[in-house]
Amino acid sequence: METGLRGKVVLVTGGAGGIGQAICRQFAEEGAKVAIHYHTSSEGAEELATEIGGMAIHADLRVPSQADEMVDTVVSQMGSLDICVANSGIYPPDPRPMWEIDEERWNSTILSNLGVTANTSRSFLSHVSERGSGSLVLVGSTAGIYGEAGHSDYAAAKGAITTGLLLSLKNEVSRLGSVRVNAVAPGWTLTEKKVESGLDEEVMQRAKSTMALKKLATPNDVARAIVILSSDEVSGHITGQVIEVAGGMEGRLV
Repeated sequence: METGLRGKVVLVTGGAGGIGQAICRQFAEEGAKVAIHYHTSSEGAEELATEIGGMAIHADLRVPSQADEMVDTVVSQMGSLDICVANSGIYPPDPRPMWEIDEERWNSTILSNLGVTANTSRSFLSHVSERGSGSLVLVGSTAGIYGEAGHSDYAAAKGAITTGLLLSLKNEVSRLGSVRVNAVAPGWTLTEKKVESGLDEEVMQRAKSTMALKKLATPNDVARAIVILSSDEVSGHITGQVIEVAGGMEGRLV
């Protein structure tokens, strides 16, 4: 299927991470020019940029001015910016019930997920508002749809991304012309980092128990969904939608 992405300029935030790298490679395979944002993973971003012929760019997206500078740099160095994938975020590794999550962790998680996504969206949409076309894909999580015990901070942030933020942006950009905003919500995804850290078979079985497809997603499963949503050729009449990449998951065992 022709995606029409050849020659398009794509910015992927958090592009040096496990899912982020897959997203960048999938766009590159479609002939797009890719800007790979990173915050701390400079070596991985530079290596990936060399591999796919893209550009690595640093920014702390918790700071709105750095998000603006990132978009300006991509436009000036790559000539335009057509698509943005707001993928950057953090997952607190230590599960804790709500009553044990202190203010510092709560605020950090909200800022590093919802705040980062909002800053990215603001900067990208400010750019496309002047040209009347563009595609923004937000990356949420099934944690934001079904909840996740031990990670109420993360679930709250991701839930806000794929509900209030997504739907508001979808309506706001309707006056701009051909601008679309959608979201992908990955479920359990088998990244290289998860494999290296070791997989608990009991936890995996619980994760798969409510899935129609009894397997975990791969980063490429998520990346392909994002590429499809980004393409005006394939998804030109789709906006304001959340695509779950979770094997038909219907909830969580608690």
